[in-house]
Amino acid sequence: MQYAGLFVLKAIVFPYFCAMLTQRQLFLQHNAQTSPEPLMLEFVRAKGVYIYDSSDKKHLDLIAGIGVSNVGHCHPAVVKAIQEQAETYMHLMVYGEYVQTPQVNFAKALADILPESLSCTYFLNSGTEAVEGAMKLAKRYTGKKGFIACKNAYHGSTQGAESLMESDFYSSGYGPFLPHVSFIRHNNIADLTKITEEIAAVFIEPIQGEAGIRVADLDYMVALKAKCQETGTLLIFDEIQSGFGRSGKMFAFEHYNIVPDVLLLAKGIGGGMPIGAFISSLEIMSVLSHTPILGHMTTFGGHPVCCAAGLATLRTLVDNGIVEDVEEKGQLFKSLLKHPAIKEIRGKGLMLAVEFESFEVNKKIIDACILDGVLSDWFLHCSNSMRIAPPLIITKTEIEEACSIILKNINLVLE
Repeated sequence: MQYAGLFVLKAIVFPYFCAMLTQRQLFLQHNAQTSPEPLMLEFVRAKGVYIYDSSDKKHLDLIAGIGVSNVGHCHPAVVKAIQEQAETYMHLMVYGEYVQTPQVNFAKALADILPESLSCTYFLNSGTEAVEGAMKLAKRYTGKKGFIACKNAYHGSTQGAESLMESDFYSSGYGPFLPHVSFIRHNNIADLTKITEEIAAVFIEPIQGEAGIRVADLDYMVALKAKCQETGTLLIFDEIQSGFGRSGKMFAFEHYNIVPDVLLLAKGIGGGMPIGAFISSLEIMSVLSHTPILGHMTTFGGHPVCCAAGLATLRTLVDNGIVEDVEEKGQLFKSLLKHPAIKEIRGKGLMLAVEFESFEVNKKIIDACILDGVLSDWFLHCSNSMRIAPPLIITKTEIEEACSIILKNINLVLE
């Protein structure tokens, strides 16, 4: 009983002590850190293409949460769908047991805009989970163990997904990873000989994201598809970054007139809510339901609120013709960002990489732009390039403003 007074005192004093600490201090003390030097930007609200900090300064967002906010931050249609569904019901049961209208409607809407062979969707919480589910699906359907992925790919940070990434730097200290994984060079036809009848699936980003936006050639993709068909290997397209309009088409595979056996989506499909999906044919997906049953499980995957947000996002993109202008907007960025310090601008649509001489130069420019109200960042496997991936609703005037600020800060950094 002698400690009772101390507990009461702590209960009274501790909240006041915490209130005296800044949000930045609390962030460093209580949120797990992913780098020694986080940006520490403190934002309090977001709307459209802008994010506002604690002093109400607005920042033009050129990265959209790494390709997430395709329809902009807090799009009214998405917010309305979230609110209405949250008032109706939220989590009811693990995925796949109950017929839940938001899941059914979103899956049907996806099937309506995808090829017939991509008509069956398994919803999850993230892109990484979509990769994991697709790995299990490929093994189960083909009866094979081997995987092939591309060098400098990024597929996620869980053990299975990270097994598909050949990066000693980012994987150091976290192995061993899954066996039976081989790597090929993106866009290198000669490497396709590694695809044999022992390979369950090839995972590929048609537009590599964290490699610095590397767009696959048509000839390469045609040869890749043919090789997979020849060897009975599933072709799995990771469109977690490139999907839902970012490349200038609803899906990047449309640039090649090639349909993958399995499609992976996440990031932009939820309008800011956490959701991922792997999509295939009913025949392929059916193997997860038997021998054994419950071949893949998730508690929160396909959350009703997230699926409602996803459907609202899809309808917003399609009904408002947003994707139709994406390529033109990307070309505007390319035409305006002219400077001797810019070595190259790569990409399709609003999925662009602006390459500089070195990471040091790139980082200084990015930091200067952030101070000047424009948000950008660099790529995991291409640190000398600046990411340009704004919400797809960005206007031509906003693009001009962003490019003007970038060019101004290139000059300031290099003068």
